[in-house]
Amino acid sequence: VVVIHENRGLTPHIEDVARRAAAAGYLAIAPNALSALGKTPANEDEARQWFSELKAENNLQNFINAFAYLKTRTDYNGKSGCVGFCWGGAMANNLAVNVPELKAAVAFYGRQPALDDVPKIKSAVQLHYASQDERVNAGMAAYEEALKKVNITYEQYVYEGAQHAFHNGTSAARYNEAAAKLAWERTLAFFAKHLK
Repeated sequence: VVVIHENRGLTPHIEDVARRAAAAGYLAIAPNALSALGKTPANEDEARQWFSELKAENNLQNFINAFAYLKTRTDYNGKSGCVGFCWGGAMANNLAVNVPELKAAVAFYGRQPALDDVPKIKSAVQLHYASQDERVNAGMAAYEEALKKVNITYEQYVYEGAQHAFHNGTSAARYNEAAAKLAWERTLAFFAKHLK
């Protein structure tokens, strides 16, 4: 399972998500998109600004390369998945489009891929949205319709009363414990169905 961080780089929250995936029995890897720039700044707001310096095509390729790395591992079972949050949720959707061997892609409050690219998806997709996230949710209905149109296996959940980043336990302002726990239970069940 490739764990993809938010637009703040590899933070303690994402490291914890990778640990939880590993504790659930998965080979988990959490690449840092900002490593291409040398490091992740300690200040998360500064890290967010650094993302504008990344070239989208190089960044996508770096995450695709994570799947190539997994294939070199003797403990890899041949089934790969990903889970991403915010910026990483959008990356999870893009990996579903660009990694044909991907079996399961989970996007937490991530922007949707271009609708013309949806027919390229070969994996099952699970989508978690916060009801109070108008920016990301603006593309939700069209994405769902596109997934249905080409018969992609998908699950979509909207967490009432939750805000963008509801899964991030390090954000007191946005964390929604009930939604976060339920979404993670659903994620693990989805991975168990498609990756074991």
